[in-house]
Amino acid sequence: MAGRRGVTKAVIGLAALLSVVAAGQAWAETSYVRAGRLIDTGAGKVLTDRLIRIDDGKVTSVAPYAPPPAGATLVDWSAYTVLPGLIDMHTHLADVEQSANVAEPLLHSEADIALLGARHARDTLMAGFTSVRDVGTFRAFTDVALRNAIEAGSVEGPRMAVAGAYVTVPGGGGEVTGTAPDVGVPPSMRMGVANGPEEVKAKTRMLFQRGADFIKLIATGAVLAAGTEPGAPEMSEEEIRAAVDEAARNRSYVTAHAHGAEGIKIALRAGVRSIEHASLIDDEGIALAKQKGAWLVMDIYNGDYISEVGRRDGWPADILRKNDDTTEAQRQGFAKAVKAGVKIAFGTDAGVYPHGLNARQFRYMVRYGMTPMQAIQSATTSAAALMGKSADVGEVAPGHYADLIAVAADPLADIAALERVDHVMKGGRVVR
Repeated sequence: MAGRRGVTKAVIGLAALLSVVAAGQAWAETSYVRAGRLIDTGAGKVLTDRLIRIDDGKVTSVAPYAPPPAGATLVDWSAYTVLPGLIDMHTHLADVEQSANVAEPLLHSEADIALLGARHARDTLMAGFTSVRDVGTFRAFTDVALRNAIEAGSVEGPRMAVAGAYVTVPGGGGEVTGTAPDVGVPPSMRMGVANGPEEVKAKTRMLFQRGADFIKLIATGAVLAAGTEPGAPEMSEEEIRAAVDEAARNRSYVTAHAHGAEGIKIALRAGVRSIEHASLIDDEGIALAKQKGAWLVMDIYNGDYISEVGRRDGWPADILRKNDDTTEAQRQGFAKAVKAGVKIAFGTDAGVYPHGLNARQFRYMVRYGMTPMQAIQSATTSAAALMGKSADVGEVAPGHYADLIAVAADPLADIAALERVDHVMKGGRVVR
């Protein structure tokens, strides 16, 4: 028996040693990418014929091309324009896509949502979006589970920052509305419902305890929520400030869904880090956003999709009316904000339209005032800064994750090239 114990200990020790060696080999794994043209999003310029060295999934050097060591792994993208993986700051991966049925969210279990989320995550990654900020789901914490599964390697998808659930007033823009009065909505769909500053504070604390990375408030009514009006404020300045203060205690921040001009200004005065949609923003709101250093995340492609597909598929007339009331106003507000120099991050409301079509918005951003470089930076350096992840994503630079995309055409000449991503790398691994 003693001899067997000695053999067992030796085997265990050898296994442990081999695992350490294997881990060391994985840590030291080195590969290279040759980029024919590299968009340096930090400097806002284009570099030609660069060699990118990657160690353990992170960029360690970017230099003029010289042949890598003999036998080294080389990804040859010399025929492509290479840029950092794109970032969408307003997605809904862990949810059903928008349809004509206002009760659609009630027709799907949490298991359904988890499987749908996995598919949406893969579609998003294959489109070249290697990071997203997922700004809410009706089934609370399914986004947390999806983020964790991606981080564990169980699901293929982008890096995710998640909200956990919407913080919304009873019957507000973050609720499932439009059903018959006696149709019950499950508690998991009402986790963030709060009334008054103390309830908002308690819900905010709970969301962080359950794994949220940031807080998403519904400060005004919504285009797609029946019975609410986009221009109508729904949360008070005191309620929003309660969430902002609690988020700060958790070393995080708050973003606010706010369409209406007054709701936008209430949220900005209360200290939110970013405004989602900003459809009816006025000149005072634009000036206040610039003064506060807040970001605007304006989904200016979305309105055309809702108008076309909504009318084709018979979406409720009230939703189509609200979309018509906000679409052009939002685009004009976007143009004014760009001209005023307000910080703008790329965000599309993916989930209203099919996931994977995120890059369609770039054309609209250029049409309404951005240069192609500014539009690309909105989805790289600016988005990374809004998330507090500038040291990790948004640039092809030493210390950053090796999240790269390659396109055959030049997106600075034709921004629509980003709708046709040829190759995608996440963490040093080519996934497309």
